[in-house]
Amino acid sequence: MTGTFLVKYNSSTAAVNPQKYRKGLNRVWHAAGYSLAGLRAGWHETAFRQEAIAAFVVVPQAFWLGQSWVETTLLAASVILVMIVELLNTAVETAIDRIGPEWHDLSKRAKDMGSAAVLLSLLMCASIWAAALYHRFF
Repeated sequence: MTGTFLVKYNSSTAAVNPQKYRKGLNRVWHAAGYSLAGLRAGWHETAFRQEAIAAFVVVPQAFWLGQSWVETTLLAASVILVMIVELLNTAVETAIDRIGPEWHDLSKRAKDMGSAAVLLSLLMCASIWAAALYHRFF
């Protein structure tokens, strides 16, 4: 088979990533631990920390501002989405930085697109909140 790679899994490759071989609740338990580690790592990023602090303030206000469960969910979800996109942007930047610190056009493009995704999520969140505020008070 030209151009393809066949991978044989055996006991020597199992130690590389034990999560691939976990099953059931054991897998869920370890995955939750990895997710918490990711949140802790994100907390060390200034932008994520600022957005998380803002979320702790703003998400409870969604329950006051939203006039239905749909509005409340949309308001809260838009804030959480900003945090999700920020984590993904940080993951892209971290992976690129691991490859090397030198400047490369493709690295810059990937980082710029991640930043643009954060900007779009912020604009979407702000417009949803502005529309809800307008609807509530005007």
